[in-house]
Amino acid sequence: MAFAAPVSSLQFALVHIAGVEQLKAGGAFPDFDLDLLSAVLEGGAALADGVLAPINRAGDKVGAKFENGKVVCAPGFADAYRQFAEGGWNGLAAAPEYGGQGLPKALELAVFEMVHAANMALGLCPLLTQGAIEAIFEHGTAEQKALYLPPMIAGRWTGAMNLTEPQSGSDLSLVRSQAVPDGNGAYKITGQKIYITWGDHDAAENIVHLVLARLPDAPAGVKGISLFLAPKYLPTEDGKPGVANTLRAGGIEHKLGIHGSPTCTMLFEEATGWLVGEPNNGLAHMFTMMNAARLSVGVQGVAIAERAYQQALSYALERRQGRTVFSLEAPGLIFDHPDVRRSLMLMKARIEAARGLCLTTALNADLARTAETPEAREAARLRQELLVPIAKAWSTDMGVEVASMGVQIHGGMGFVEETGAAQHYRDARIAPIYEGTNGIQAIDLMGRKLGLAGGEAARTLIADIHQTAEEMTASADEWLHGPGRRLAAAAKTATEASAWLIERKGHAQPDALAGATAYLKLMGDLAGGWMLCKGAQIASERLASGAEGRDVWRTRLGLARLYGEQVLATVPGQGPAVMMGALDLAAATPDAMRA
Repeated sequence: MAFAAPVSSLQFALVHIAGVEQLKAGGAFPDFDLDLLSAVLEGGAALADGVLAPINRAGDKVGAKFENGKVVCAPGFADAYRQFAEGGWNGLAAAPEYGGQGLPKALELAVFEMVHAANMALGLCPLLTQGAIEAIFEHGTAEQKALYLPPMIAGRWTGAMNLTEPQSGSDLSLVRSQAVPDGNGAYKITGQKIYITWGDHDAAENIVHLVLARLPDAPAGVKGISLFLAPKYLPTEDGKPGVANTLRAGGIEHKLGIHGSPTCTMLFEEATGWLVGEPNNGLAHMFTMMNAARLSVGVQGVAIAERAYQQALSYALERRQGRTVFSLEAPGLIFDHPDVRRSLMLMKARIEAARGLCLTTALNADLARTAETPEAREAARLRQELLVPIAKAWSTDMGVEVASMGVQIHGGMGFVEETGAAQHYRDARIAPIYEGTNGIQAIDLMGRKLGLAGGEAARTLIADIHQTAEEMTASADEWLHGPGRRLAAAAKTATEASAWLIERKGHAQPDALAGATAYLKLMGDLAGGWMLCKGAQIASERLASGAEGRDVWRTRLGLARLYGEQVLATVPGQGPAVMMGALDLAAATPDAMRA
C-alpha cells in the first residue's frame, strides 16, 4: 500500500492547534511564514513518499546485517539516507552559524513525523544525530562545535548515544565504562555499551559517539558520570575522517521490529575521546540529548500510528464482507460497517490528538528560546517541561494501540506478514520502551514535573483547558456542547488527581508512585482531548462560514465528539486508579504472586 504523507493534517496542527504563528512576535524567525511552512512540508512529503516509504518493507524483511565485523545497511537505506542528507533535511532547526537553516523545532518535528511514518527504522538515524547535535551545541567547547557540528548538521556524519551497559539499563549509576586521561588532553575510553541505535553503519562518512563513562577519581553513582565524544574515525586537521578509532561494533541485535535499524553492541577498547562539558556532570549533559530524543520518540508514536491507520483505511475501502447499514451494496465494504468506521475514526482521533500534543510541546520549546519577554519564555519552558513526558509516553502508547487496531481491522490478513500490517505493530512496540520507559516518564511527570514552580505548570495547563471547555459549552453551535462538557469534567478530575499526588508524594511516596502511570494516562487523555476540541472549534467556524471542504470539517468536528464520548468520558473514572494508593501492592509478596 502506498504511503501519503499527511501534509494537510500537519499544517492544520501547526497553525491551528499549536499556534505556530506565535513565533513571529519574538523576531527569531524573520523569514518564516506560512508559505515557507507549506513549501517545507511539501518537500518533506516528496522525500517521505518517493524515497523512504518504498524501501520500508525491504528494511523489515532483510534488515541490517553484521558481516565481517561491520554493519551493512538494509537494501536501499544508505542511498536513501544520503538523499535525505543532501536535501538539507538534517539541519532544518540547527544553528545557521554551523550550516543549519534555523527554522522552528515544531516545523522540523512535523517533517520528521513524515520521515518516521514512511520509514521508522531509517528515521532513527537522523533522530539520534539531532540529539547529539543539540548536546554538543549546548555543552561542547568552541573547538568541538567548529569541528563536529558542520558535518553532522550536513548529514555527512551521524551521531549515536551510548548509555546502556549489560548491567546498567535505566539505572545509570551502575555504569562501569572508564575514561583515563592520555596526558595530551584526550582520554582513553574502555567499556561495553549495548542497544546502541545506529551505532555502526555504512551510510555516512563518520559516526560521532557520545559516551557516558567514569573518570579514575569519579565518585560512585550518577554524580560520577562524565560525557565524552568519541568518533569512529579520528578527524584530521582539515576536518576529514582520518584513522580508525579503537571502537567497533561487536554485533547487532535480532529484534521484534525496526529490523532496518542496526541496534549495536559497541566495544570501546581504549578508544580516543574528548570530555564534553564538566567532569562528573555527564548525566545532566546527556539529558540534553535524551530530552530531545524523548519528544522525537513521541512523534514516532504518532508516525507509526498514521502509517497503520492509512493501511487499515485502505484495506477497509477494498475488502467486502456482509451486508452493511451505510451502503446498499452486497457484499458491502467493511468500511460501511458502523463498528469498523467507529474504529477508524477513533484511530484518526487519537492520531490527531497526539500530533497536536507533540507539536504543541515543540512549539513551546521554540517559544522558551525566542518569546518576546522573560515571562513568556519562562511560561513556555514550564509548559514544555510538563508536556514532554506526556507527549513521549502517551503518544507511544497510542501508537501501539492504533497499530493493534489496524491489525484488527485487517482481521486474519493482519496476523500474517504479507499485508504489512503486522510490521507496524512490531515496529511500534519499541517506542514505549526506549529513551526512558513510559513508566519512567510517568515517575518523572509525577515526581518532578508536577511540582514545577510549586505546581503552577500543571495548574496553568488545566486552567487553559477549562477555558476551552467553557468556550465550547457557551458556543452557539450545540455540536460543541457535548465534547465541551466532557472536557470540563475531565479537567476537574485532573485537578483533583494532581492535588492528591502533590499531597501524597510529600509524606507517602509509595502511594504517589503507585498512581504515576494512571496519572500520566489521565493527563494524556485530557491533553489529547484539548487538542481535538481546539480543532473542533476551528471546524465549527469553517462550517458556519460555508467554507469549502464541508465533509472534512464535519468529520473533524465528529472526531472531537467521538473522542469525547469514548475517551474523555472515561477520565473521571480514572481518578480512583491514580488515588488508590500502594497498600495492596505492598501486600503482594513474591510467594503470594507465585501462588
